[in-house]
Amino acid sequence: MEEYRAYLLGPDGRIVSRIDLLCSDEDTAKERAEQLAQDCAVELWQGDRKIATYPPRH
Repeated sequence: MEEYRAYLLGPDGRIVSRIDLLCSDEDTAKERAEQLAQDCAVELWQGDRKIATYPPRH
C-alpha cells in the first residue's frame, strides 16, 4: 500500500483539512481524491510530489 495525502482547499486556496489515504496504486488514489472534491477543491500529493488537483463539483 502506498501513502497519499488529499488536501481539501477553501475558496481562498488555503488548506482546510487533510485526509491520509492508503491505496494500492496511484490510479486508485486519484479516484478517491476526485470523489472528495464535492464542495471544495482537492489536491492529491505523495510525499513532496503533487499528483493532481480536482476542482469542486458543487
